[in-house]
Amino acid sequence: MYKSKLFNLSRRRLALWYAGVMGVILSLGGLTFYHMITQARWYALHRELESVAGTLHDGLEPVLKQPGRMDEQAVNQVLPYVCFASTNCSLPPEMTQRHSLSLFQQKGYYIRFLDLSGRLIATVGQQPEGLPFRGNALCQTLEDRKGNRFHQISMLLDTAGHQQTWGYMQLGRSLKDFDEDLTTIAWLIGLSLPISMLLISGASWWLAGLAMRPVYQSYQRIQQFTADAAHELRTPLATSKAMIESTLEMDKLPEVEARDTLNKLNRQTDRLIQLVQDLLLLSRMNLKVLNLKRQPCCLNDLVMDLLDEFEALAIAAGLRLKLDIQVEQPVYVLGDEEQLYRLMANLITNAIQYTPKAGCIILRLIAEEGYALLQVEDTGIGIPESEQGQIFDRFYRVNRDRSRHTGGAGLGLAIVQAIAQAHQGRLAVQSQPGNGSIFTLLLPMRMR
Repeated sequence: MYKSKLFNLSRRRLALWYAGVMGVILSLGGLTFYHMITQARWYALHRELESVAGTLHDGLEPVLKQPGRMDEQAVNQVLPYVCFASTNCSLPPEMTQRHSLSLFQQKGYYIRFLDLSGRLIATVGQQPEGLPFRGNALCQTLEDRKGNRFHQISMLLDTAGHQQTWGYMQLGRSLKDFDEDLTTIAWLIGLSLPISMLLISGASWWLAGLAMRPVYQSYQRIQQFTADAAHELRTPLATSKAMIESTLEMDKLPEVEARDTLNKLNRQTDRLIQLVQDLLLLSRMNLKVLNLKRQPCCLNDLVMDLLDEFEALAIAAGLRLKLDIQVEQPVYVLGDEEQLYRLMANLITNAIQYTPKAGCIILRLIAEEGYALLQVEDTGIGIPESEQGQIFDRFYRVNRDRSRHTGGAGLGLAIVQAIAQAHQGRLAVQSQPGNGSIFTLLLPMRMR
């Protein structure tokens, strides 16, 4: 297969298609995964800020008395370390790391308090530089002067008793860690994609080879079949042509020689007709277009008819043909009696051809567990174990010289196998060189 340009090209195309489809699927999967991770992190971040903002909102509103003003002592009880805009304060080192509510466990969080005009009143945490004020936006993503991104939530605060609007509380956190994590994930996805594509390409080439193997084997069988069929057709055609040419070269042809030539041509023509009919039968069975008669067939009568027909042929070959019926009641199967007869006739014919003189052939009928077994046992030359799996192939012959002597084309057992399969039966062979062979046909019985 690897030396065939046609199959290598087909394998390459199949591998490319598989790798391309898998690449698209992986890319879409990576983008979907990245989008889901991003959305999940945004949702978790927003929920965290909302939770903290809600807690501060509920705790601060009762201590706010006048719009735009804060009671430092009262506010410090709710939110320690508030830095008012009118004072120059420095936060303790621990406050640069976390918020006192223990909901902030990372750097980058901040709180800003502004009046309704946007004037800064107080702050908590590390404050971004140059962060714009947008009082009408509840949730926003902003950048400071250094280009750092922050996610911020703005909430309106009322005075105690909800009598007046106090101003704004803005709570936010830096997106530096958030962006770094997403960048790392994007790099991992970007790097894993080409590595995965390399592995997929190798797997695609291997799988394409596996997929093409049965196709190539079928192609080889077709080539072998064509060569064998041409070889079988060439012999009788060449013989016929030689006889015709030799006859045409003779000025006068005696009547005896003319009849002899015509008889030889007739035999070669019969051989060609039989070969074509066998090939046509096999093709129809493989395509399942052969109309088999599905009717009850009595196998007891079938084996008796076979014995009557082939007993004289066996005696002429110096053989004994015996019948061994191991059933007390008639055995019926559903099928085409004519085709089943042909199946068994081919097996008996083969047994006669390949069994030396003084040998014995046994035609046996057995019924067990709902199945009928038809066996043809001989004491012939046997079949090597290495060739038993090939004897049902078309034009295959174990002993080619002897087969040509008996006129066989190597289609008998192929027809036997096709007929058995058409009747949902199984065909098995047991054989050892020099000890004969046993061909067993297993058919489902039909209860009357």
